[in-house]
Amino acid sequence: MVDATHISFKASDRSYFSLIKKDIHNLAKNAGFSDKKLADLDIIVSEITSNLHKHARNGEILVGLFKEKENLYIELIGIDNGPGMQEPFKMIKDGFSSANTMGIGLGSIQRLSTQFDLYSMKGWGTIILTRIYNKTVEPGLLSTPKVTIRKLVVTMPGQIKCGDGTSSTVTPQHFKLLVADGLGHGEEANFAVIEAVKAFKQCTDHSPSEILKYIHEAIRKTRGIVGSIVVFDFESNIWKMAGVGNISTRMSNFLQIKNQMSYNGTVGHNILSGMSDQEVKLEDYNQVTSCSDGINPRWDTSKFTGISRCDLSIQAAAIYKDFAGKTDDMAVVIAKINQG
Repeated sequence: MVDATHISFKASDRSYFSLIKKDIHNLAKNAGFSDKKLADLDIIVSEITSNLHKHARNGEILVGLFKEKENLYIELIGIDNGPGMQEPFKMIKDGFSSANTMGIGLGSIQRLSTQFDLYSMKGWGTIILTRIYNKTVEPGLLSTPKVTIRKLVVTMPGQIKCGDGTSSTVTPQHFKLLVADGLGHGEEANFAVIEAVKAFKQCTDHSPSEILKYIHEAIRKTRGIVGSIVVFDFESNIWKMAGVGNISTRMSNFLQIKNQMSYNGTVGHNILSGMSDQEVKLEDYNQVTSCSDGINPRWDTSKFTGISRCDLSIQAAAIYKDFAGKTDDMAVVIAKINQG
């Protein structure tokens, strides 16, 4: 099944906080989380909503369930448009408070999380990231993969099925990534993406443009998709990419950003037969970001000072926070090659 990776909970009204906590608890419980982890999760959710109430405006919590080497984990991303913090990690220290409270909220979230990160800017707001693994793992023992992939896909408000989707594979030779947006939204758009992902997984080619052509033939009976495919070759250290339609894909490093051009058309209906791959060297760019058209195509990360040092989910959430229109399904997918 291909669908949204995260559920969005609006956290701007204190009267809903207990319902949010209950829904997230039940989500983790139904997934098989232990009683100890559920208790930790309850505290984390309480602290996040409390912080949103005390310090923020227009709060939102994104919640997703993922699996890493058979270890299930839940990811929570707290987003707000509050005043932000000048020294965010100073706020984590117990006893530090800007609202005349005990000042233990962020510190307790960090202690109970398997993974934790935080990004904030004065006048912009704050993003809190926490991951809780069902099986206890010491944070320092989590292995670094060859490629880190973080996916943030959210259904259009009012819809049940998501018309955006993503899929990726990693082998010793290649990393392959598809980001797809079914035309329109709802059930039919979701079905088109599901069929595209099936074809993507079946295709053995390593050329993004050839993979798009393969998907094109496989999904002719659907309403079609626009999509972007990225392939990284671990032997040559070369990125290859090709896209059709309004999926925006950009390469980046700590200092530079490079836009990748897409071809006009709709995969499954009409594409250019002469499509070719664009190539970029790893030494020039080690990270790729793809966004569906539910994200304003003028999205820009240059104002997020220092965010490249943050977890990729924080980076994706910052793009979502500022550029998601909320009038369509929304997808932000980021992948980074880990060198050394």
